[in-house]
Amino acid sequence: MGGQKESNNGSKLKLLCLHGFRTSGKFLQKQISKWDPSIFAHFDMDFPDGIFPAGGKSDIEGIFPPPYFEWFQFNKEFTEYTNLEECVSYLTEYITSNGPFDGLLGFSQGATLSALLLGYQAQGKVLKEHPPMKLFVSISGSKFRDPSICEVAYKDTINVKSAHFIGAKDWLKLPSEELATAFHNPLIIRHPQGHTVPRLDEAATELLRGWTVEILRCNNRGLNNNYDEMESGLIENVQKEPRTENDSKEEMINANAGKTEVEVLDAAKA
Repeated sequence: MGGQKESNNGSKLKLLCLHGFRTSGKFLQKQISKWDPSIFAHFDMDFPDGIFPAGGKSDIEGIFPPPYFEWFQFNKEFTEYTNLEECVSYLTEYITSNGPFDGLLGFSQGATLSALLLGYQAQGKVLKEHPPMKLFVSISGSKFRDPSICEVAYKDTINVKSAHFIGAKDWLKLPSEELATAFHNPLIIRHPQGHTVPRLDEAATELLRGWTVEILRCNNRGLNNNYDEMESGLIENVQKEPRTENDSKEEMINANAGKTEVEVLDAAKA
């Protein structure tokens, strides 16, 4: 591609969203739609599919229609990877051609891959001509375990504003906590569920929305745009999602931003 496009004009930030293993961009989009739309009201969100068809059974068969995709393949110990370099090359070209992007959001394999791209960019390995990413949302993400990758991607603390969702029953709970330590001053939101995109109650919604608002505020300070109008729009656009019977059971979310820890009970039980 020719010269690098200019950054976004401030009205919206652009977010690349990478789905989990053997699912799809449309499925991740549906999962994120469970969250209050005001959180990402001023973001353009792109949900591409992985570059390889699912090589085996998908966990969402019977829940969400195919096709299903994967970004790369790996062994049981997650120490050896197949087609990872091809995947990284594809995504760097995608970001360059369709960006610039202001940040990345990912679930599971998508979050793990997103963190890798951010670490590689910070070390000058990829996306050298692309503006530095501003934010990262990790849902059940983890680090790669190959030492040759770790020595580059996580060599230094990644200075990108990050939010990390960590489930109490998630089989990737400990790896997700380890990934959060790779970022400077991460926002950690703990939920009682497993390997999934969790639903958020009012307090967690306010916390995450405040996090995105602050990112928008910082971005627009630099661009000299009228942030007050944008912020009021965010507040006015708050919508309540109807909850099902399955959602009404008590949930607790520990929100940890720096040294602040907040415990939140489901509003339906408050």
